[in-house]
Amino acid sequence: MENIVLSLGSNLGDRRAFLEEARFMIASDIGEIVRSSSMYENASWGFESGDFLNQVLEVASADTPQVLLQKVESIEKKLGRTTKSYYDSDTGKMIYSDRTIDIDILLYRNESFSGQGLTIPHPRIVEREFVLRLLTEIFKDEVIPPFTSSFKQLLQHTLKS
Repeated sequence: MENIVLSLGSNLGDRRAFLEEARFMIASDIGEIVRSSSMYENASWGFESGDFLNQVLEVASADTPQVLLQKVESIEKKLGRTTKSYYDSDTGKMIYSDRTIDIDILLYRNESFSGQGLTIPHPRIVEREFVLRLLTEIFKDEVIPPFTSSFKQLLQHTLKS
């Protein structure tokens, strides 16, 4: 795999419409969507709220990680996202909120990147069952560096824990 992988999620309003509009904007602003998972509904992760509708996309893009982050944040803003998750140093926890759209950069061309508000691979991939399910749907038994196990194997391990 030489493309980028994005995760989309929405738990406000017409969730399906927000995911579809985000897909359209990604295809227009970032690159061709090569593969996509089905849409998957799951409980909110990390906070109490309404259920999310999620999807994972593999996208062919020439953007650098920082340009990609700017484009993703621009799409989120255009689709009505007003707050970002943040780390609360007093409690030592991430603070999450409801959102019309959330776009996470999960993977970038089999590379690792850390800096300027961005870590790739996404640091919580293996913690999120819904992400692993959708990645397994797209990548089956492939092992995608820097991981040493397939997403299917990671999902099986998560389900046993």
